Amino acid sequence: MQNSIMCLDFKKKVLSLLDEAGIKIDGSEPWDIQVHNDRLYERTLLGGTISVGEAYMDGWWDVERLELFFEKIFTAHIDEKIRPVTLLPYYLKSLLMNTQNGNRSYKVGQTHYDIGNDLYTHMLDKRMTYTCGYWESFQELPEAKTLDEAQEHKLEMICRKIGLKKGDRVLDIGCGWGSFIRYAAEKYNVNCVGISISKEQVKHGNENRNGLPIEYRFLDYKSLDEPFDHIVSIGMFEHVGVKNYRKYMEVVHRCLKKDGLFLLHTIGSSVSRNSADPWIDKYIFPNSMTPSAVQISKAVEKLFVIEDWHSFGYQYYRTLMAWYENFVHSWPIINKYYDKRFYRMWVLYLLSSAATFSARINQVWQIVLSKEGVKKGYKSLR
Repeated sequence: MQNSIMCLDFKKKVLSLLDEAGIKIDGSEPWDIQVHNDRLYERTLLGGTISVGEAYMDGWWDVERLELFFEKIFTAHIDEKIRPVTLLPYYLKSLLMNTQNGNRSYKVGQTHYDIGNDLYTHMLDKRMTYTCGYWESFQELPEAKTLDEAQEHKLEMICRKIGLKKGDRVLDIGCGWGSFIRYAAEKYNVNCVGISISKEQVKHGNENRNGLPIEYRFLDYKSLDEPFDHIVSIGMFEHVGVKNYRKYMEVVHRCLKKDGLFLLHTIGSSVSRNSADPWIDKYIFPNSMTPSAVQISKAVEKLFVIEDWHSFGYQYYRTLMAWYENFVHSWPIINKYYDKRFYRMWVLYLLSSAATFSARINQVWQIVLSKEGVKKGYKSLR
């Protein structure tokens, strides 16, 4: 009897929270949740977001449009109202430990980026660019119609923002599968070095150099100490961690020539935090977190002049939805490598991430920095 009452209390509490977001159980709207196991309510309140994610992976609940469901959850800040004590050790670890230092900095490469190039080949654009595309028109380039065009627009915009010219030597910190350094070498005849903590990315890059003046290294950024005309970091800063932001900027400052430019492309959080969502940390990006504007500004103080700060976060929603469509379309081809639980995990990752941008709790920033200020000023590109 007591257990039944507790179960009813759990359900009543969850129903109340969902009502705040305009979500119903077994409703007819595409964002309404369909519950397949009544233990979901207890699991949610006792385990928080990590249990919600694991319950979805286990098939305990479904939603027709996950991205709309999570957009409503995030807009109403429901996720912030479920913080069970079971997650306290996770937040204490993030607060007390430097989880992105030493060998731990390589964990995200092994867990996320090394899970199979077949997955990323089918999900991403033709250049395998695993960061936000730029869909809007800029300068003489029209609005992008496809994912391939959006990613090329982004790569071209970065090249123009740092003023690439023939013969420059460029460093890409966290180069992924090398889309930027290949593009820059092809279009601007520059020499590029890309570093990554993913063995699969470095292997793929070195096997597909095609005679270009580019080099891939399996390397953590902390050991860098050589000069470059320009430096970019596109979607890697999310793996650095707040305890290492200053060290990261000192490394960039050390390696950037006096008149060079550094472009930082990163997801940004509207709130300063010390950790990622526990489910994301466990299953998708271990030891990662998104920086806030305050945390970035503090890290660059007395090292760099901020020349430009470009925000275009909603375009990541479009990019993530394109990746989701590619992933679902390609599943019959790649499912021999992954199981159904992985499928549900990956769908949850892509669509819940998309919702963080449509709800505007996450942003995308491109920040251009110089060591001593651009003489006569920096001309922003949009």
